[in-house]
Parts: sequence; C-alpha cells; structure tokens
Amino acid sequence: MKGLLIHFDKAFENRIRLQIMSVLVANDSYDFNSLKELLQVTDGNLASHLKALEKEQYIIVNKGFIGRKPNTQYAVSKKGREAFKNHLSALEQLINQQKT
Repeated sequence: MKGLLIHFDKAFENRIRLQIMSVLVANDSYDFNSLKELLQVTDGNLASHLKALEKEQYIIVNKGFIGRKPNTQYAVSKKGREAFKNHLSALEQLINQQKT
C-alpha cells in the first residue's frame, strides 16, 4: 500500500482543486466566472486554488478581454493532465486493493 501513496499528488488533496482539474480535463478551457458559478465558491477561494495549480504548472492561464471586460481562461497543461491521470490511477488502485 505504501508504494501506491507515492503517486498521490498533494496538489489534488483539496476538494476544490480536484473539482477544478476534473472540469479542465473534461473541457478545452473554462473561464473564471463559469468555474466560480459551477463550483459555487467565492472569488478569493477560487483564485487561491487556481494560483496553487498554476504554481505547480498544472494549468495554463490566458488573460484577455471580451469587449471591454477582462476574461481569464484556464486550461489543463500537459504536465497537469499527466499528474491528474496518475493521481486518479493511484486512487483507483487503492480502492481496488481494499476490495480484496
């Protein structure tokens, strides 16, 4: 069991970061306000979790404008997709190991 734990990523221990990554892996990109509404979190809460994922280089941040309004789009990076896949695989193996 200890060997499985090395594939767990601390960046995904938080529920909100796990949700953010799930959304971004399933979609090409997502903007800040849509993520906030979907996850039902505050601006500050979402921003801090996005910053943590950005620091790990798990997400790509694209800032721009729609008309005169600022718009920030988030997408999963190749590194983030691989890390998330490994994390989910480790969880699945842990669950399957507990079944036997």
